[in-house]
Amino acid sequence: MKKVAVFGKPGSGKSTLSKALASASGIPLHPLDAIVFKPNGERVARPDYDAAHMQILNSERWIIDGFGPIDSFYQRLEHADTLIYIDLPYPLSYWLVTKRFAKGLFVTPEGWPEGSSIVKGSIESYKTLRLCPKFWNADFSARLEQLSAGKSLHIINSLAKLNHFVTDNVG
Repeated sequence: MKKVAVFGKPGSGKSTLSKALASASGIPLHPLDAIVFKPNGERVARPDYDAAHMQILNSERWIIDGFGPIDSFYQRLEHADTLIYIDLPYPLSYWLVTKRFAKGLFVTPEGWPEGSSIVKGSIESYKTLRLCPKFWNADFSARLEQLSAGKSLHIINSLAKLNHFVTDNVG
């Protein structure tokens, strides 16, 4: 495990898992939102994002959590040696976005871009969740199986698996 892509639906625990994985493994963590957004919450110019993303992909060790532009997502999956897909049930994902929103009114959520509105971000998360079945579906699962050939693929589909992933997989 040297190059790790962590991905899944909004609010699924990608940032929390990635931070714990980085801490336990010593692999540098690169939250995708920190590459996509400026400190004031605005999106960076696409060429700047692409350059920063490619620089990370070409480094020796990394953990990147998030989705980002679709073409860069598939680049990440190609470069990674370990794929971690958090595929929690939709009702749980909606609950976790709601929980993150409520907590975010008092404390900045894990991995949340500095300067970004918790209200706007949560609304975007709900909108994205509504659209997720169009992407996170059987076609994606089949493509993921193909992309994972020769890689380590972990599909986390419960909170129990999510909560024990680091202790079960980092020695």
